Amino acid sequence: MKKFKYIDLFSGVGGFHQAMKLLGGECVFSSEIDKFAIATYEKNYDISSNNNIKDSDIPGNLIPKHDVLCAGFPCQAFSKAGKRLGFMDETKGTLFFDIERILERHRTKYIILENVRNLISHDDGNTCKTIYRHLNQLGYRLTPKPIIMSPHQLGIPQLRERVVILGVYDPLNKDEPLDINFEEYDSKKDNNSIFSILEDEPVAEKYYISDYETNVLSVWDEFYKNINRKVLGFPIWVEYFKKLPTEDMPKWKQNFIEKNNILYTENRGFIDKWLKKNSNLENFTPTHRKFEWQAGESIESVWEGVIQFRPSGIRVKKPNCFPALVAMVQIPIIGQRKRRLTVREAARLQSFPENFILDDSDQQAYKQFGNAVNVEVIRVTAKKLFSTKL
Repeated sequence: MKKFKYIDLFSGVGGFHQAMKLLGGECVFSSEIDKFAIATYEKNYDISSNNNIKDSDIPGNLIPKHDVLCAGFPCQAFSKAGKRLGFMDETKGTLFFDIERILERHRTKYIILENVRNLISHDDGNTCKTIYRHLNQLGYRLTPKPIIMSPHQLGIPQLRERVVILGVYDPLNKDEPLDINFEEYDSKKDNNSIFSILEDEPVAEKYYISDYETNVLSVWDEFYKNINRKVLGFPIWVEYFKKLPTEDMPKWKQNFIEKNNILYTENRGFIDKWLKKNSNLENFTPTHRKFEWQAGESIESVWEGVIQFRPSGIRVKKPNCFPALVAMVQIPIIGQRKRRLTVREAARLQSFPENFILDDSDQQAYKQFGNAVNVEVIRVTAKKLFSTKL
């Protein structure tokens, strides 16, 4: 597609904006309600996204003519009563309803919607079915199923599966599915490396882990290196090394505790000395007395992995992919460098360019990239949509 105009809804800091720009697009309207994201968007694109999609003037007076509607909209449950009360009522109160209002008025040629992987199973699949049904009744041809794509399939070391819904306004052929496939990306690449997006050392001091965190990880590293198993298919809970499960516990928890009992019995000599040496981990935060090894036999040390301090415990994964960035919390730690992912590295994981101007607050910047759509995922899917023969 040659030069085109698009609107950027729920725009955040402009993941769609970046992708559309790469494909020759011009943004004619943007909508966001987070004041920090609005400021970052304007700094980078010289466009105000300070428009609330629920404003009654939208789509009437504010949205100009456009060729593409982009939206990474929040997922909400739809009204079960709607089927009795009428077509538009079914989605009333949701942000998808506001997308519908725009499409009904503008008959936008192309739509690109992005959402979390769970959209497909949300409300037992009814949410996704409702979205498809409504778009189809508005005159849109869609792919038979939503596209599921992750940056790691494109050589970017982040495992972040997202749903992308692609559509073309073609009311005369709306029941004919769009023939778009992404089979060349289906074989998920395992040859990624987190080191491809890392900044040169040293980085700012604030990103390096604390002495306490270093000690916690060193203690668990010693544990892993000395137990008799290298593949652990269950979380390690120190609290339950010597405590049996009770019948009132859910079965999954009883199972995990029994496995902890067995591991302790097999390694009693080492574990008793390890616990005594480390004061039974009494100086650790309660969640840091739990350990999840999810790296198989691919690495031999905690310090070789990607680490997260999570509510469920300390999690270690192999260093081929970062877990999905999430807003503000659980910033991944690069074991070999004993530091967290920097904000610039988070931007790279979301395929934002090096000249992107970051928010002055790391907390806000992490949140913004955690909420953003991945630029390359959108660029690849949109490019195929635009080249579809109708």
